Amino acid sequence: MHATDIPEIIAARMGTTRGGKTHLDNGIDPATTALVVIDLQDGFMREGSLIEVPMARAIVDNVNKLSGALRAAGGKICYTRYTYDPDEPRAWGAFFDRFLDPERSAAQKEVFAKGAPDHGLWAGLEVAAEDYVVDKTRYSAFTPGTCDFPAWLEANGIETVIITGTLSNCCCESTARDAMQYGYDVIYVTDANATLTDAEHQATLCNMGTLFAELADTETLVGTLAADAKPLAQAG
Repeated sequence: MHATDIPEIIAARMGTTRGGKTHLDNGIDPATTALVVIDLQDGFMREGSLIEVPMARAIVDNVNKLSGALRAAGGKICYTRYTYDPDEPRAWGAFFDRFLDPERSAAQKEVFAKGAPDHGLWAGLEVAAEDYVVDKTRYSAFTPGTCDFPAWLEANGIETVIITGTLSNCCCESTARDAMQYGYDVIYVTDANATLTDAEHQATLCNMGTLFAELADTETLVGTLAADAKPLAQAG
């Protein structure tokens, strides 16, 4: 698992900004909460895959714990899949044509095309029939015209999103940043996001905690969700 030590000066700034409190102190309403599992696909997870993130395999148990806890509490689960779609209305030329070299561009288009073997979700994920699986063609699941995720959030009355997946500093961070700016409360899970190095992961945690999201680990969130699920169970 990635090291998640936050420098003291950054931790102090987080505390000052929030007055020593977070919205987790008041619990989580599972009915308006969604766990978002970003891009845990074979193309990032499989040994030897094009963009292998070895640490992503290590977070799967935590992701499954969170999905099970939120599902039991009455919340929603969404899995995104990074996708290359040659027929989308606005091609991502800035990335595929000008950022990547031609060989790399062709490889990513092939690996992450719909139906390609490595486009699918990692088999170790505990995906339930009622969970939502959605394709996205940009880093952020909020980029207009590239993903149905925002409409799903609105249709389900979601107010809080819990961000997990890979890469910490790319698609996970991009989605978390946009979620906050669209007005959602964002929880970024310190030990259920993964990238290529500890340094990149920790830099993202610093950005998230100071500007965009609450930081929490899996154990804390599972405990909070279990506590908040009790009234729902009793009401039934």
